[in-house]
Amino acid sequence: MTDWFSVAIWSLLGTWILVVGTLILMYWQTRTSQRLNSANAVLSLRERFDNARMRAARRHLSERLLAQAHDDISSMEVVTFFELIGTLTHRRLLDDALVWEAFGSWIVAYYWGIRHPIDLVAKIRADLNDPLLFHEFEWLHDRVVSIDLHREGPRPASANDEAEARRILELETRLGSI
Repeated sequence: MTDWFSVAIWSLLGTWILVVGTLILMYWQTRTSQRLNSANAVLSLRERFDNARMRAARRHLSERLLAQAHDDISSMEVVTFFELIGTLTHRRLLDDALVWEAFGSWIVAYYWGIRHPIDLVAKIRADLNDPLLFHEFEWLHDRVVSIDLHREGPRPASANDEAEARRILELETRLGSI
């Protein structure tokens, strides 16, 4: 004689195991897809960062920052580019570790350059009466520094940060077209 109650219990248990297994697989597939999309987006952004137009914008901005010719900056395309990356990273569309790997040194150098010795961000915010202008670039800078601290450990700041930023900006002044 068949115990239908046991059959029903085992069927119910099997169904739940199948449902949970399917949900776990779907989560894994979705997460993997998100990571691949993030990696592809970072690669695409890196190509854009290295195209001829952006290289010219990077050269222009770095030359003006190092010469302290802040009134002669005709393009903030580089800062706007990092603002976009900051927005995408802050909304978790881009993986912050990938962004750190691909752009970290430039983010820190350009951020330092636009904040020292004159705080251009504060000046532009005041001129345009927009306290949120470039706030995602600011957030991105802080996130990159946080990843640096996590991976490298605490280190004394100040002059070393300035020297590193100046070194990177100096390299940027020598950019040519590809």
